[in-house]
Amino acid sequence: MTLIPFQNEPFLDYSLPENKQKMTQALQKVKSQLEQTYPLWIGGKDIESETLEKSVNPAKHQEVIGYISQANAAMIKEAIQAATQAFDSWQFTSFEERAMYLVKAAAIMRRRKHELCAWQILESGKNWAEADADVAEAIDFLEFYAHQAIRLGQGQELHPYPGEDNRLEYIPLGVGIVIPPWNFPLAIITGMTASAIVTGNTVLLKPAPQSSVMAAKFVEIMKEIHLPSGVINFIPGHPEEIGDLMVGHRDTRFISFTGSKATGNHIDEYAHRKVDGQRWLKRVVAELGGKDGIVVDETADLDAAAEGIVASAFGFQGQKCSAGSRAIIHEDVYDELVEKVVAQTKKLKMGAPEENYAVGPVIDDKSFQKVTSYIEIGKKEAHLLLGGSADDSKGYYIEPTIFENCTRHSRIMQEEIFGPVLAICKVSSFEEGIDVYNDTEYGLTGSVFSQDRRRLEYARKRMMCGNLYFNRKCTGALVGVQPFGGFNMSGTDSKAGGQDYLLNFVQPKVVTERF
Repeated sequence: MTLIPFQNEPFLDYSLPENKQKMTQALQKVKSQLEQTYPLWIGGKDIESETLEKSVNPAKHQEVIGYISQANAAMIKEAIQAATQAFDSWQFTSFEERAMYLVKAAAIMRRRKHELCAWQILESGKNWAEADADVAEAIDFLEFYAHQAIRLGQGQELHPYPGEDNRLEYIPLGVGIVIPPWNFPLAIITGMTASAIVTGNTVLLKPAPQSSVMAAKFVEIMKEIHLPSGVINFIPGHPEEIGDLMVGHRDTRFISFTGSKATGNHIDEYAHRKVDGQRWLKRVVAELGGKDGIVVDETADLDAAAEGIVASAFGFQGQKCSAGSRAIIHEDVYDELVEKVVAQTKKLKMGAPEENYAVGPVIDDKSFQKVTSYIEIGKKEAHLLLGGSADDSKGYYIEPTIFENCTRHSRIMQEEIFGPVLAICKVSSFEEGIDVYNDTEYGLTGSVFSQDRRRLEYARKRMMCGNLYFNRKCTGALVGVQPFGGFNMSGTDSKAGGQDYLLNFVQPKVVTERF
């Protein structure tokens, strides 16, 4: 079986009138479909529950995007049974056949791109470019993992041995729990789910409540490709009721999670408690966030550095695990670069995502309260240079906020804020800058702006992060180009979008036949 060579999905150019018109039409279409109710999907059947949870527009929080059925404990047990039953046959479906489901899903997403973007704009508060990038990444995950699955299906070449036929093949794990985040509402749910099912596993998919309608649209696509019943079971629900039940169930084989450090640590601990009837050691694949930073030395192109810092800190309101929330600047260029960063930030206009403003709202009230509380902490720890204001009367809006003269051990330099807040720290040497960067429990993304080759190589060896960028922003990893994942409390460094990622969901089996 041969597929067209993988290429990253191109981004849309919204300066072109035809693309702008298509997006405007898609937004109008999606607005006409608000406030619908979305069912669970268990064992190939739609199930409506008595309990519903609403998803709202963060830019206009009185506007309901949709109502999502919520699973209870009994439904979770039913879903695990359905997934277990589906696994009996799905595991023996060829890698090639499973890959074709992903290729077909990618084609559907490509045809529905503007509509899928529009749902994200309204439900997640992304501007047009951020939404388009998310959908493009989802398409990339589907097609890239389809290619990798076909390669994996060929097994591994072993050293020949006289008189024997030895083969190593990869077999799936079993029933998995997939728990994606809200901030990349189509891309990450697609990548996490597709990687698990293309390798022969079946899953329970529990979406984030803030982006459950987008998750339901993903499930609609999975229905459209006629995925066998029980391969994916869509089970939104309250974590307090269903979380530990799913993670701790004896028939759960693996958990794939992207989200907060606290939740990820709990899942990792709970999953590794053996229960009666459990026949395996569970596997946890986790991506938990970061406290990412950009180091700038005195040789750097300061205009490029300022652009990279602002884009990394305030893209999608800083609501990315890769967001560059720390800028670590050499004292010789500190004042000049800070001035440029402030000037660049002042150019950002804040407003409704559907009108394509650069800065939109944070996702919900909980996030609004958390970020504004960190702004108050920052006012006590450092000098508020720009922003700091917030308004949740209509939507959850927080101004891009910059603190300068931050100390390396201050909370706003150490703790993940997940909002539009940038902490700037001054250092006296490049080496000190790398030390300050590493002085955190996270290790996801980082960036260095320097024209000194020796310093770049110094950083290459010493900066502890899973994705390190030179002379560019620290966000925007592309599938297949920059496999993504981090060290330490940033997770298991599983490298989503990389050639090794599917290995997280299989186990190698060696068969020897003597002649």
